[in-house]
Amino acid sequence: MDTRHSSRPLRTLGAALAAAALLLSGCSGDAPAPRAAALSKKAVPAALKPYYEQTLSWRLCGGADFECATLKAPLDYTKPGTGRDVRLAVSRKKATGPGRRLGSLLVNPGGPGGSAVGYLQSFAAVGYPTRVRAHYDMVAMDPRGVAESEPITCLSDKQMDAFTQTDQTPDGRGETDRLVAAYKKFADGCASRSGRILGHVSTVEAARDMDVLRAALGDRKLHYVGASYGTFLGATYADLYPHRVGRLVLDGALDPTLSSRRINRDQTAGFETAFTAFAKDCVRRTGCPLGTGSVATARDRLGAFFARLDSHPVGTGGPRPLSESLATMGVISAMYDETAWPQLRTALRSAMSGHGGGLLNLADLYYERDTDGSYANLMYANPAVNCLDLPPAFRTPAEVRKSVPAFEKASPVFGKALAWAALNCAYWPVRPTGTPTPCVPRARTPSSSSAPPATPPLPTPGPAAWPPSSPPPPSSPTTATAIRPTAVAAAASTTRSTPTSSPAAHPPPTPAATDQPRPAPGPTRPRTEHPSKLCRLGDAAAANLAPQHAALAQSARATHS
Repeated sequence: MDTRHSSRPLRTLGAALAAAALLLSGCSGDAPAPRAAALSKKAVPAALKPYYEQTLSWRLCGGADFECATLKAPLDYTKPGTGRDVRLAVSRKKATGPGRRLGSLLVNPGGPGGSAVGYLQSFAAVGYPTRVRAHYDMVAMDPRGVAESEPITCLSDKQMDAFTQTDQTPDGRGETDRLVAAYKKFADGCASRSGRILGHVSTVEAARDMDVLRAALGDRKLHYVGASYGTFLGATYADLYPHRVGRLVLDGALDPTLSSRRINRDQTAGFETAFTAFAKDCVRRTGCPLGTGSVATARDRLGAFFARLDSHPVGTGGPRPLSESLATMGVISAMYDETAWPQLRTALRSAMSGHGGGLLNLADLYYERDTDGSYANLMYANPAVNCLDLPPAFRTPAEVRKSVPAFEKASPVFGKALAWAALNCAYWPVRPTGTPTPCVPRARTPSSSSAPPATPPLPTPGPAAWPPSSPPPPSSPTTATAIRPTAVAAAASTTRSTPTSSPAAHPPPTPAATDQPRPAPGPTRPRTEHPSKLCRLGDAAAANLAPQHAALAQSARATHS
């Protein structure tokens, strides 16, 4: 479930604008707490105290003004202190001033699998508004299993090359068996190469790591900016530690009530929406490789091109031919940002003439394959988190076949491939530990809390699932939800809820302080009880754009372009 690549533009501007408005509002009372208050030693279980009380050893790294450190966290939070720990990469850039330092601001670009440290050093610490960087230490931590934090690996580079060329639109029993075998080989490789950590990379565990980091930084509250999957990570933290929530900016909030199958189907529709926008632009241009007629004609031409590649791949000038599966990923790679459309038009024109190198380059960008043939960790960490967080979308090839028509309805171009892509978690070697979060109706209670409504969407697409990361449909805007410390529900209450979520107008009472995470909500909760913050953030995820933020949206788009 999430945007992914550090090499691909993220919805950074919307988050930065929301951060500037929210993080600096009412800041006089938000100074960092004394370290004793940040640790809350009385509330920390004895077995977790060594983690919460650790001192980070900072060193210079990543260029001027950046520092790096390593945070220690228990591999298994149910068995802390057994010597089985994980070492997590942390980086920061201290507040530049002038003015009062307000604490740390943790950032995460999404994924799952995106490097937060890379994002911090390449963008956030230099691209966020000056006023934010002046008052906050900009901080990032690669989640467990990601990038520099004990990265998960599954295949050799040559094996990954073969995996990316596997036919993802099987036409018969033989091709289906080969696809299943590829998924099993991938999963077995993850177990053999990364078995120690593979069962401990869930979003819940990553959120608990964030609380350990908060304490190690000496902050009483966690201030956080997350994009795409990063919103789910931030919302999970808010659900586990509601009393620790400072200011959260969640840009493109994910709906936690959805099943994996629904997420994949909705993302398939998102790709179709993005392709429609590309096709509308393309057919108006002379020399469009998909013709100069209608969007429907362009869609048919692309589908026919994919069908030809299924049986007759084209050369690329190198040892890897352009197959249907690689061409599909190449097109999908360009759906994230319209600035890639000219490159896609050129690549399609060349590939349709028998020269597939340009489209292969786009596919390599999607898979984060370097020019030396090596792959980044993203394509391994992404399924590892997704397959642990939710039960698989499909358990058998027969289930996929039954669902292909629904996926093809969502996207005639990409539907079949993305339906079969959702089969990968069926063969995962670790059982899922998470389920969709239910939203339970509850009685309203009076509250004087207030919070700004959801801030505007931006044109850059968002969340994604493995293998393809996909944008949400622009017709159902992704929102950047700015959340004040105790006003998560109020932020959601300004928006329209989806049928799967209950509207939330008021925040719940603040519970007694403790460093133990709050238990996840169960399906048999009383109807008068408040649902989790995850549900209220799910409400916000389905929100319409608040009219009063139209000017900010226009300004953000103008700056982005």
